[in-house]
Amino acid sequence: MTETSSYLETTAGAYDAVAVLYADLVRDSLDGLPLDRAVLAAFAELAPGGGPVAELGCGPGYLTAHLRGLGLDVFGIDLSPVMIGLAREAYPDLRFEVGSMDALDLADGTLHGIVSWYSVIHTPPRHLPSYFSEFRRVLAPDGHLLLGFFESEGGPITTFDHKVTTAYRWPIDDLAELAGKAGFTEVGRMLREPGEGERFRRGHLLLRKG
Repeated sequence: MTETSSYLETTAGAYDAVAVLYADLVRDSLDGLPLDRAVLAAFAELAPGGGPVAELGCGPGYLTAHLRGLGLDVFGIDLSPVMIGLAREAYPDLRFEVGSMDALDLADGTLHGIVSWYSVIHTPPRHLPSYFSEFRRVLAPDGHLLLGFFESEGGPITTFDHKVTTAYRWPIDDLAELAGKAGFTEVGRMLREPGEGERFRRGHLLLRKG
């Protein structure tokens, strides 16, 4: 087993094990987060041409459904088969597929937008450049990428005790630089302080395929 397949299998298995509890926890999580909703709305407005958008790491599908409500032609992909089953059950009129963000079963230039909402957080930092390369491959010219992640608040890249499996906090400048090296141009960013029940600052980067 390679290192890549090992951490992917670990992540998928961890989310399979907590899928029902996780789905109940996050179902209404956007309701009290106006800044997060504003970032998603900006992405929806910028995604060009009305073409397909993928939420990568969609979990139980609540955010995919939110993006559909913003007028996007959206579908979801996730590593966890149990999560995908829950998403299909909850939103039968939306498309959900099992898959990995680092090897998407999509043709070059297929997507007009990608949302990765707290889904690259489990990727070991040395592997993240290959994810950005894959995102760029499947995006159409001028396609947009929205990243949500835990920000390291001025510190280095650090691991933390995520409730599901190992995760990483990133300095927003470092993550933006890494995306830039993969061929993305920053459009905007948003940092917000932890809300009630949250431990860490949240980072959001809106990027365009260069």
